[in-house]
Amino acid sequence: MAGDTASVGLLPLHVAVENTCLQKYLEDNLLPNREHPSYSKADIYKLIHLLCLPEMKIFLDTTRELAKHTSDLVDEVWNYIKDGKLVHAGVLLLAAQEHICLGSSSKKNGDSKPDGIATIVNRIADHFYTFDLETVQNKEELEQPHANIKYLLSALLLVNAISQAGKTLHEYIRVHSEVSHVDVLERVSWILKDFGFYPTEEGFDIGNLAYGSNQERYKDTLSACCREKERVLVPGPPFYE
Repeated sequence: MAGDTASVGLLPLHVAVENTCLQKYLEDNLLPNREHPSYSKADIYKLIHLLCLPEMKIFLDTTRELAKHTSDLVDEVWNYIKDGKLVHAGVLLLAAQEHICLGSSSKKNGDSKPDGIATIVNRIADHFYTFDLETVQNKEELEQPHANIKYLLSALLLVNAISQAGKTLHEYIRVHSEVSHVDVLERVSWILKDFGFYPTEEGFDIGNLAYGSNQERYKDTLSACCREKERVLVPGPPFYE
């Protein structure tokens, strides 16, 4: 991939990201259908929760270290989004958020570049203009543009959530490397809530992540988050859920 690290002896960044995406917690709980993945709001929140599990820390740490030696991280993230790989984009965003912002806003030859997150958001926004729904003639023709717009809204939600809550999530992951899955899910839900993002109970299957009485504790905590009035940070059409 463009911009991947060329340093001798280092694993290519895209290999580290791919290895992270192949971990069982992501495959079993988020990607049951690789041919036709569905990226709803619930999927995005679930992805963030899963990436914060203790078992994922070593993979995020590896990706973060490799990102230091990789140029064009913004292009890396955008290529993942453009190619329909939101899980890959989420891994790189959460692991390398600091480098994406600093690397893209640094000065080179006296010229200041825009913030990397802003660049990614702008690229997503630009793609909305490629869909002219008014020219669509029937319901069948509407389905694909709607699916594309829903996907872009999910990508925008992912970028916004990590750009705002990412530093706090990173600090939580760094300090809490040996905690239960339920504790992680509970705390991550509250962190997201603190930044105005409200995960819903829909789409969360915690059967493989929490057991016994802890399931009820997690459901109660998540329900408490959901009872708050949802703050609309990424407005979308009625079909985006």
